[in-house]
Amino acid sequence: MAGKKSQKVTIDDKEYDPDKLSDAAKAQVVNMQVVVQEIASLQQKLAIAQTARNAYATALKEELAEED
Repeated sequence: MAGKKSQKVTIDDKEYDPDKLSDAAKAQVVNMQVVVQEIASLQQKLAIAQTARNAYATALKEELAEED
């Protein structure tokens, strides 16, 4: 059975073997991964909020058109 190949970490166009990083560097990699996931989550939430805002604006325009 073949061993699991580690995914390389690329920083400033230079690849690093995660197994050879210090514990402090590994912790920073994990921190960055968490932040990247959080940014993606926030972007998704922003897209949802913008869609809702657009729907509310459309509904408001329809209400105002009926009042004219």
